[in-house]
Amino acid sequence: MLSEVLLVSAPGKVILHGEHAVVHGKVALAVALNLRTFLRLQPHSNGKVGLNLPNIGIKRAWDVAKLQMLDTSFLKQGDVTALTPEQVEKLKEVAGFPEDCADHEHLAVLSFLHLYLSVCRSQRWTEENLELINKWAFQGERVIHGNPSGVDNAVSTWGGALRYQQGKISSLKRPPALKILLINTKVPRSTKALVAGVRSRLLKFPEIVAPLLTSIDAISLECERVLGEMAAAPAPEHYLVLEELIDMNQHHLNALGVGHASLDRLCQVTMAHGLHSKLTGAGGGGCGITLLRPDLEWPEVEAVKQALTSCGFDCWETSIGAPGVSVHAAASLDAPVRQALDGL
Repeated sequence: MLSEVLLVSAPGKVILHGEHAVVHGKVALAVALNLRTFLRLQPHSNGKVGLNLPNIGIKRAWDVAKLQMLDTSFLKQGDVTALTPEQVEKLKEVAGFPEDCADHEHLAVLSFLHLYLSVCRSQRWTEENLELINKWAFQGERVIHGNPSGVDNAVSTWGGALRYQQGKISSLKRPPALKILLINTKVPRSTKALVAGVRSRLLKFPEIVAPLLTSIDAISLECERVLGEMAAAPAPEHYLVLEELIDMNQHHLNALGVGHASLDRLCQVTMAHGLHSKLTGAGGGGCGITLLRPDLEWPEVEAVKQALTSCGFDCWETSIGAPGVSVHAAASLDAPVRQALDGL
């Protein structure tokens, strides 16, 4: 039972290299960002459990007594990482949602209810057990995405940088804390449609597309090698190699058909400032990343951020290789984070 406020955070993540190729058995490199999601757990005496997600406009509350009276036997099916469509439909009944709800707001509530009801029934829950945290996070991913790879929850749990291939996830030792810009083009896209498009192109032009996927795999492996060298002794030459890999991967992804005019514009703007960028994730819009060399001065970084903002993009300056899920003392948090949490 919580007797005081508990503050927990987990990092976001981006794919450095391996988008789409990973679907076809190739290597992908994913890294944790120093852009974190914070959770405040606070006890109340009103007999309710509340959920407040201000970034997506959700504020709900349920009577704890009523939740405890629910028939949650359906949660006994399978192990901690298994979630069936039937379970999702049961959760919709608990939440009072229509069967056809599929937007992120509804799915976020369903994910919370599933984890809350399941964890409250579990006798194995411990805050220190990262493996268990990762498994429960994967449960939430399955509610929202259906059939996730497991990369997102693994990176957010353990942090750092991960290598993913054919379901096997391993950590990269001591990844360097590279500075990057994360840019949101605000162009919506369907990951499912983009993945299907690459598969269709592979079937139509196998002798052309298969070598592209193999080449993207080689880019991921070369990046992994360079990051390993940088962990021991980073040098300016390493950044030049990383920039070349970024450019080559972006051209390969365009050839696979997952580029977008907004991403081309992003790359053009940053290239005009001597910086190198690529899409991250599914493509077709969405987000991109820009590598920031350590020799860049603050005015240069601000200039490119302003240029990207002028294009209508959102832009964040951050770094990769962030620590995973963490517990915080309130006094250790930056003032803006404390103020945001206090305002919930």
